[in-house]
Amino acid sequence: MGNRKSLLTPVLIVIVGFLTVCPVIMLVFGSFSTGLGTFGQFTLEKYIQAYTDPELAGIITNTIVFVLGSSAVATGLALLLVYLNTRTDIPFKFLFRIISIIPMMIPHILFSVSWVLLLNPSNGLINLFLRQVLGLENAAVNIYSLWGMILVEGLLDLPIAYLILAPAMASFDVALEESSRVCGGSTLRTLFRVTLPVLRPAILAAFILSLVRSLASFAVPSVIGMPGRIYVLATHIYQSIATGFAADYGKAAAIGMSVLVTSITLIYLYRYLTSESEKYVTISSRGYRPTVIRLKRARYPLFGVVGILSLVLIVLPVLVLFYTSLVPYSMVPSMKAFSMMSWKHWIEVIHDPISILSLKNSVFLGVVGATLGITLSVFVAYAIVKVRSHASGILESLSFLSFSFPGIVIGVGFMWFFVRTPLYATIWALLIGYIATYLPYGVRPLTSAFIQVHSHLEESSQVCGAGAFTTMRRIVIPLLIPGIVSGWILMATMFVRELTLSVVLSRPGTEVLAVQIFRFAEDGLWGQLSALGIMMIFISTTLVILATLVGIRFKPMEESG
Repeated sequence: MGNRKSLLTPVLIVIVGFLTVCPVIMLVFGSFSTGLGTFGQFTLEKYIQAYTDPELAGIITNTIVFVLGSSAVATGLALLLVYLNTRTDIPFKFLFRIISIIPMMIPHILFSVSWVLLLNPSNGLINLFLRQVLGLENAAVNIYSLWGMILVEGLLDLPIAYLILAPAMASFDVALEESSRVCGGSTLRTLFRVTLPVLRPAILAAFILSLVRSLASFAVPSVIGMPGRIYVLATHIYQSIATGFAADYGKAAAIGMSVLVTSITLIYLYRYLTSESEKYVTISSRGYRPTVIRLKRARYPLFGVVGILSLVLIVLPVLVLFYTSLVPYSMVPSMKAFSMMSWKHWIEVIHDPISILSLKNSVFLGVVGATLGITLSVFVAYAIVKVRSHASGILESLSFLSFSFPGIVIGVGFMWFFVRTPLYATIWALLIGYIATYLPYGVRPLTSAFIQVHSHLEESSQVCGAGAFTTMRRIVIPLLIPGIVSGWILMATMFVRELTLSVVLSRPGTEVLAVQIFRFAEDGLWGQLSALGIMMIFISTTLVILATLVGIRFKPMEESG
């Protein structure tokens, strides 16, 4: 078994290294090539073209404003929700868990589209309603703007910021706040002088991770930004490969290098801050109970704010899409609109061969891809936790490296690789790209699960004569079912909704749901888009329910064992 363990980690390093490092290497080589057909003929031409472009300065400015603005919105709202949840007597606290988890199930492109359907200047439902009520000639609100991008991206990144801040706020020693109040400090003064300074590393970590997410975002900049001619680096790269007479993958790679370096730097800073936050742990060994602040008259108004936020994040996007899928064109809800409802757009989607193909491809990638991805994740997590060697440390770094890769950038790197293989323009190229990009989503929950499995269980199995494979199959895997289910859910939902990598790698015959929805958005086919979008949400939800049922089925077996 020792020999197998020693061989396992190097083999995994080769596999994971290929998945994560190979596209980066190809991106670097591609940035010094004039095109896909001239790989190896090194030149600085593409860097000169990319960074002397007179439009680049404006694009970088837009990117900075968009990234900083959306991260501030996400972190600010998350901090407010975390504080209300852990420090106050606000009612119905179960809503906070819903806000932190459920929005992740709604694909970003559909969330973006729902806001376009509400606030686009020509026929957005809210703008149409305001025109009818107030008699306005022009649209009251224009979502196709930088502030519109910031708002929607900030709402999308809110859950991840919440998940980072909630544990830090929950582990805060309230004795510090009590000491402040004893010395005469008000609740507000204590918040700004004691609570927030101690939580600074967690707040900065949430802010920086939001920066990474928004820098890599493609759904919001493409659906909201491009129609308003507001471009950021992600959409600038997309334009290089999707518009014009011929795709310029060399220029896209040259621009992508700066985005990749920025993202990796931010991830390094994030990991540094999360390690620094351990120095700020303030829970003492005595009984811990957070002080509850009485909101008094503000209790229900603040709950109203949380309720509205829940509505905006969860209910509104789905309702808008479902309503739009039933009406013949954009119209304010009314008796006339309800009388004109039909399944016309749904029938068109069902009879559209490309939409059906994209549906089949996404289901295949979600089920098969997540299964292969979680299988690889089991072995990677095992090597990281149980082998504990210098090589396993390298493997851990490699497995989480792709977390810092913006999808559209790494997609360009994969394109440079796949174009020279039989995998080009096949569903298998997407499958490999998905697993490489989302491997951390499988490894992270399984690493935590392996830590909970004591080594004595494996040793007892070996003493009884069981081999390494038998021990893994009969002892370890059954104990890991909750972690496996959790990782599978994450990977499957990510695969079904994936857009940024897909817009680069997808070719005729390998269309996926997110790409087809994006094409509908470009063509303004909102009815068909909404119908297909509801199907996507249904598939994601079904995958989660099925995986959860499997987890529940195995849980009693785990407890009885």
